[in-house]
Amino acid sequence: MKKVLIINGGQNFGHSGGKYNQTIADNTLAVLEEFDNVEVKITNVSENYDKNEEVEKFVWADYIIYHTPIWWFQLPNGLKKYIDEVFTAGHAKGIYMSDGRNAENPEINYGTGGMLGGRKYMLTTSWNAPATAFTLPGEFFSEKSVDEGPLFGFHRMNAFVSMEKMESFHFHDVEKNANIERDMKLYREHVRNVFEKELRSELVS
Repeated sequence: MKKVLIINGGQNFGHSGGKYNQTIADNTLAVLEEFDNVEVKITNVSENYDKNEEVEKFVWADYIIYHTPIWWFQLPNGLKKYIDEVFTAGHAKGIYMSDGRNAENPEINYGTGGMLGGRKYMLTTSWNAPATAFTLPGEFFSEKSVDEGPLFGFHRMNAFVSMEKMESFHFHDVEKNANIERDMKLYREHVRNVFEKELRSELVS
């Protein structure tokens, strides 16, 4: 049985009600329920949570799926607070032991003290920005992808605790030109394809 932790980073703030990311989380769960050998837990960061219980969920899981809107090119405050609290609580308790260096040679091995080795994570984000803002010459993000540009630090954070990245999925132009039916269909296909490959490799090995 493979274990998946879904972290829904949507929240009610300003003009955002968190509904879009709830829809993404619901679609994720619907696809994962197609597999007989998958167990799922869900955390909604907008609800009350116990940081130590969340540490236990990370240790329990084989896969972490993050769902987050992007506000001002960063994680929303609720998800950032969740990560700060939970990862800090996870020091020497399953998330990370140290930054990986030692006093004898502190210039090397930074970022090798994570404790979540063997686990993988997937990131989904939702943007007002269109996909072309990342791909076209002269557009806002200078031809840097979401993963290589604004979310580079997020991916290094997960590498720091020794998790391996799976293929991300990014929703674009969700405020002015949203096509929820189309985008959720594409997203469900993405999740299905990724986990079919993951679970097939587990069966082979």
